[in-house]
Amino acid sequence: MEHLKRYKRRVRPGKAGPIAVEGPIPPEQLLRYRMHPSLDAFRRPAEQHAALVEIAGLPEGRIIAALDEDVIVGYVTFHYPDELERWSEGGMDDLIELGAIEVADDYRGLGLGKALIITAFEDGQLDNAIVYTTEYYWHWDLEGSGLTVWQYREMMEKLMKSVGMVWFATDDPEICAHPANCLMVRIGKDVPLASAEQFDRVRFRQRFMY
Repeated sequence: MEHLKRYKRRVRPGKAGPIAVEGPIPPEQLLRYRMHPSLDAFRRPAEQHAALVEIAGLPEGRIIAALDEDVIVGYVTFHYPDELERWSEGGMDDLIELGAIEVADDYRGLGLGKALIITAFEDGQLDNAIVYTTEYYWHWDLEGSGLTVWQYREMMEKLMKSVGMVWFATDDPEICAHPANCLMVRIGKDVPLASAEQFDRVRFRQRFMY
């Protein structure tokens, strides 16, 4: 599979100045940026910065970031599924995970989350891939956002639908562990039928029993 990476950059108004949304960003460029201290949902900021640089260096990896000058105030990651997760079981080279999306507290409400993922899909960059994301309520900032579980779920669905990702059923036990959890998927227009069928087999492991 060819991994198309077409660098895009847009400048948007922020609360105190312009915010640039750009990517996919190469690792050497990411090293010149700093992480905002409130980007700590998954790791401490310095550790997450190192993880972003590592992902950006992968053939399939891509990082889209929102920048206030040289400070990363938001990002979204794309990479192959972790080899320990069920989504890697199909051995698919055209199955890509939208792994993490995070915006610093002081920069929320500016539409940066939507701008980040729209930039990732621009110019058909992921039309030859199945892109999925697993939404787990225990990763959501319910306290900081002031939203209920279902309001947050609705917000995440709306965000993912902005790039054509839709809800898909699955028997994955982690997703089935809570009704607010969900699997969102976008099957690119250039994805072969065989890949879509293989993904269906991965989504429903219990089918193998019959």
